Amino acid sequence: MFGADGAALQNAGGDAILSVSGLQKAFGGVQALSGMDLEVRRGTVTGLIGPNGAGKSTLFNCMSGVIPPDSGEVHAFGRNITGWPSHRLAPLGVVRTFQLSRELGRLTCLENLMLAPLAQLGERLLPIFLQPGAVAREERALYAKACEVLEFARLADLRDEYAENLSGGQKKLLELARALMLDCELILLDEPGAGVNPALMKTLEEIIITLNRDQGRTFLIVEHDMDIIARLCDPVIVMTEGRKLTEGPFDLVRRDPTVIEAYLGGVA
Repeated sequence: MFGADGAALQNAGGDAILSVSGLQKAFGGVQALSGMDLEVRRGTVTGLIGPNGAGKSTLFNCMSGVIPPDSGEVHAFGRNITGWPSHRLAPLGVVRTFQLSRELGRLTCLENLMLAPLAQLGERLLPIFLQPGAVAREERALYAKACEVLEFARLADLRDEYAENLSGGQKKLLELARALMLDCELILLDEPGAGVNPALMKTLEEIIITLNRDQGRTFLIVEHDMDIIARLCDPVIVMTEGRKLTEGPFDLVRRDPTVIEAYLGGVA
């Protein structure tokens, strides 16, 4: 049975699972992050919104190890993870998806999932010869888990389909399924609604709600579609000009004059 770690669920109590303090990042003369601060509390589906150029993508990249910040700190699960690469974050329980899905196109959906878990015995030469039984047992367990996750992600009928042949929405489901193979507790979703038709978006939303409500997984979601944010997220953090503008329930945030000004400028 796949699911978040039991100890993590038992400790769920609304504490900060991810925090960012004073994060700065510049590209040449452009200051993308200007002292960004935020907290994501355990067990929430937190939304991150802001106008184009607010620094959301840069923040996601700094938090997930794609690029290092110039200064400031990122903490997850009580540990300073500033500048950690993605392959160090995954064992800690932090996984992200991308706006443009990064599936392994010439592998099947099943193979994409079975490849995801880290430090498999079969990836090393000696265990293949010295521990063939253990390697086979691990592979059978991964196969069973991958089949279960594909069923949960509504991709069971596509298990033997090459990932490159999937639709945009199916690729988003596959990316999320691959994250579930890592037993992560914190999932960072970058534009999950981009390129996804309404029917598949509804499926994706249902899966996120189930993972949050029934398994206690925590999400931070960057999304431009305010309808998706309204349906899924509480609280919502608003960014502008590389820093946090405000935070709160979506219904309050969307009526905040400073948020309206940030999105509409002089028109407001």
